[in-house]
Amino acid sequence: MQKKNSSYLTLKEYKSLFDKLYTSLCLFSNKYIEDIEVSKDIVQDIFVKIWEHKILFKDKNNIKSYLYTSVRNKSLDYLKSKRYKNTSHLSTKELEHIETETFFLREVVVSESSIIIENAINTLPGKCAQIIRMSIKELSNAEIANELSLSINTIKAQKKIAYKRLKPILKEYYFLIAFIFIE
Repeated sequence: MQKKNSSYLTLKEYKSLFDKLYTSLCLFSNKYIEDIEVSKDIVQDIFVKIWEHKILFKDKNNIKSYLYTSVRNKSLDYLKSKRYKNTSHLSTKELEHIETETFFLREVVVSESSIIIENAINTLPGKCAQIIRMSIKELSNAEIANELSLSINTIKAQKKIAYKRLKPILKEYYFLIAFIFIE
């Protein structure tokens, strides 16, 4: 990745990148590994490598792509390791499937869409955001109302407010988000 006109990440940029992407990269790795603790280790190893080896980036816009590709490769390496093979029964067919570019791209889109949706939800008032998050987890209006000690009508009204506020924010991401549900 070293090229002329490249630059190192400053400590501030590095911390910002870590804070922004760590969780989504862990969840992304977990799509391969299905062990969140190992996924966290993988992502941490990659961030440590970037910092310790002072990896240069020609274009800082490519860092995210580099991170997703690195997480995928390190996750696949883990799945192919003797340690993993001795404790798991992942079939050759399953491994071939998760090695495909299609699987990789779909999971990147899912991870990125999750970030976009979460950022949009964070713009909502507290209770409204909480209700939407519970709704995304497929809780019914009655279950949400019961858990939050609110009326069903309040839940419906809060959801209506949330959808009204989220629609213009998420409008430009419609096709990206729709892609997830079509697959």
